[in-house]
Amino acid sequence: MNEEVEFILDSTKENMDGAMAHLEKEFVKIRAGKASPAMLSSVMVEYYGSQTPLSQVSNINTPDARTISVQPWEKTMIPEIEKAIINSNLGFNPMNNGESVIINVPPLTEERRKELVKQAKAEAEDARVSVRSARQDANKELKKLDISEDRLANAEIDVQELTDDYIKKIEEVLTVKEAEIMKV
Repeated sequence: MNEEVEFILDSTKENMDGAMAHLEKEFVKIRAGKASPAMLSSVMVEYYGSQTPLSQVSNINTPDARTISVQPWEKTMIPEIEKAIINSNLGFNPMNNGESVIINVPPLTEERRKELVKQAKAEAEDARVSVRSARQDANKELKKLDISEDRLANAEIDVQELTDDYIKKIEEVLTVKEAEIMKV
């Protein structure tokens, strides 16, 4: 019987880890003032008739904190890359020098910073919902098991403690991200 309970707890922990990993991935996309290749992770380029991630047709790096350089593997891709960056609604204005596409990352305005904090809070709330959903699923699975009421109560307490730990981790990550965004 204990193996089944342990299995449910492990799978719940795995689901909660997945929610945290997703949150951290989403936070990387929210820019906090300094340039990062991850800012362009969502950009798709038309490449020989199919939509391809920008990172698969070029080298993306940051020569300094305010600049992103996109070096395409084929120079004929420069106009396509520029078009894709403009159409991605990231608020960037790419320039090309014939060799590569250069993006100057503008400093964030106070208003934009507040929007980004709001976006970060929404992502954190999504993660909290995922964690609570994992808790709910675990409790349903535990109730299906043929175990004593005491064992069930203890298992539900374990699930709740796991949930509380992950909610706390989400709050900590959010606090760090907010501070990073609001720092001028």
